[in-house]
Amino acid sequence: MQLSDFGKKLTSRSGILQLMDDIGRPLPASLKTYPLGGGNPARVKETEALYRREMERILSTDDEFENIISHYDAPQGRTKFIEAVASFFRKEYGWNITEENIAVTNGSQSAMFYLLNLFSGTAEGRKKTILFPLMPEYIGYADQGIEEDTFRSVAAKCTYYPDRTMKYSLDKEAVEKYLCEHDEVGAIALSRPTNPSGNVLTDDEINMLSSLAHMHSIPLIIDNAYGLPFPDIIFTDNAAPIWNEDIVLSMSLSKIGLPAIRTGIIIARKEIATALSNLNAIAALASCTMGQVLSERLIASGELVKAAKEYVRPFYKAKAEKAESCIRKYFEGTEYYIHKIEGSIFLWLYLPSLKIPTLEFYSLLMDKGVVTVPGEYFFFGSESKPYPHEHYDKCLRLNYSGPDDLTDEGIRLISQLYRKYS
Repeated sequence: MQLSDFGKKLTSRSGILQLMDDIGRPLPASLKTYPLGGGNPARVKETEALYRREMERILSTDDEFENIISHYDAPQGRTKFIEAVASFFRKEYGWNITEENIAVTNGSQSAMFYLLNLFSGTAEGRKKTILFPLMPEYIGYADQGIEEDTFRSVAAKCTYYPDRTMKYSLDKEAVEKYLCEHDEVGAIALSRPTNPSGNVLTDDEINMLSSLAHMHSIPLIIDNAYGLPFPDIIFTDNAAPIWNEDIVLSMSLSKIGLPAIRTGIIIARKEIATALSNLNAIAALASCTMGQVLSERLIASGELVKAAKEYVRPFYKAKAEKAESCIRKYFEGTEYYIHKIEGSIFLWLYLPSLKIPTLEFYSLLMDKGVVTVPGEYFFFGSESKPYPHEHYDKCLRLNYSGPDDLTDEGIRLISQLYRKYS
């Protein structure tokens, strides 16, 4: 079978494929599993109750359920849902948006695939690139470019603290310099909170990047899958929902209880929203309706945002604090750093004394039933190989959203193996 270049690139082994396989493919039945990998969110009963209530209302209303499942929506999305989203953000945050600024996709992963390829690749005989200004970044972006070698990145600065925490920050001068010297950049892209580190770029940093985007006439794409105002898995006070016409905001319903019903929401200038709708028609015909139906009244009423603030954020904050306490307990006496947990559902662990790459360390952990994600996959976009950052093969991403006892024991086993290979 001979595949095209497109086929070869998008069917080859990748970090995101390994991650999703680890989520869905069971380990041997004889091996107890400690699921600290993947990005599967936890079940938060209060949000589940809201969706159940909405489903029960639908099922009890004449033929509403049958109407929902028997019709395609427009490629842009469900009209009532789009109206609810636009109205909410206008009223709540004063954003100057209408329904024309919104497009719905089958999840934020699909949305980012569309967006990254809309602004990178060959354009009028030149190769356009995407700049990721804070590396490490989300594993799921690394292989999304249809054309080879279209992603570039700037490594994050890192500050270390006496309490064994660290924090990434933008290297502002390096980002500004890169943009001034490379007019082939078609867009800036990042996640907020940052996946994998849980770092949350401040409002000042976002505004700085937005200004740079405006100056260079390119969009700033923000993946807001864990951010504000829903699911609101942000634990810092210096972050607010931000949008303007230089920003493309990608949101998702996955981390607020609907990961299986793929629903991504894009807020962007009208031309970009229209382009996404047109692309969606070709790639998918339309987006999944059920997530839009289950959430549209909750968004319009403010209940979804209230649930995020009152239930989802406190739930994950408590999980984060427990996971950090486990790290401190079991790694006592070793060389380690935890990135300050400012958001998302992950803990980013730096193991400077590790004598083997984390890809190898990850495999040894899998043999013990401990599922993690090795750090190498989160560093991409450099012409130098391996990626020129001291954290490149010394970090693990741990998902702390699972049962507390499994998180505790999984971290203990990681610390045990780290002592052996330090």
